[in-house]
Amino acid sequence: MHQFAEKSRDKPLAVGEALDTLDEAGYAFICIILVLPFLQPIPLGPFTVLGGVAFATLGWQLLHGHESPVLPKQILAIEFSESTWKMLAKVCLEILGLCRKISKPRYPFIAAGIRGQKMGGFILLAAGGLMAIPFGVLPFNNFLPGLAILFYCIGELEDDGLMYLIALFWLVVTTIYFSAFFFALWYFGEKALAFYKIL
Repeated sequence: MHQFAEKSRDKPLAVGEALDTLDEAGYAFICIILVLPFLQPIPLGPFTVLGGVAFATLGWQLLHGHESPVLPKQILAIEFSESTWKMLAKVCLEILGLCRKISKPRYPFIAAGIRGQKMGGFILLAAGGLMAIPFGVLPFNNFLPGLAILFYCIGELEDDGLMYLIALFWLVVTTIYFSAFFFALWYFGEKALAFYKIL
């Protein structure tokens, strides 16, 4: 981020130019910022669905080997001044500072290379797909898949395979939670229908 600020000293630096230098880490930088609003237990309605679709799209791109996220041309063409890049660098450093307190390079066979890229793509695609399910007022429907995305981002940024495993754990928890909700709907729906038939 500081390098981006340096490059923008003479002329504004476009978002697309910056992302081109990040390779697959660009996914983590983008997702760690996008996921923050979803890390709350209160459902966000249609916004959660749109966010889930965005994460799933990024996951599909990463899974299929895109080196950097494919974003709309209008976004890629946005140019930021040196002061704006410095502000963005400050925010990202605060986030990374928190990440480094709980993470460190470990289990490189999980996080590195094609395996790490494929696993990261799967996590984003699965978490985004789960988040995009329109649950309405179900608590934690954005929070639980958001945790999976957050831990993937930490693992990618810090080369920490353990964070990838924790992200997968939260995917399992989310799947169980959502499945229990659907089962409860089906079970109590059947009971309600049977009750009204008796009446």
